[in-house]
Amino acid sequence: MCSYVVEKTAVVGSAKAAGTWTPITTAVVAVDHPFHAPVDHALIVDFTNAGRPVNERVALELSVTSARELIACMQAALDAFGEGG
Repeated sequence: MCSYVVEKTAVVGSAKAAGTWTPITTAVVAVDHPFHAPVDHALIVDFTNAGRPVNERVALELSVTSARELIACMQAALDAFGEGG
């Protein structure tokens, strides 16, 4: 069953696609059936820049368990860094 869970947010950063760094301005996050990852459901993240070609899109598909572990790892790194950034 498709979840139709989709969230979108503005971001400031860069991503590397096809060997080239490109600015990203949007992250679209979904939990649904992946296109490529060998799992039933995945956290799917697409990083894009509306003004750039579609081939500069960077996509990520993670198992739900891996996504939760990555979120915890990211939170731990941010907490260790503090409010400096």
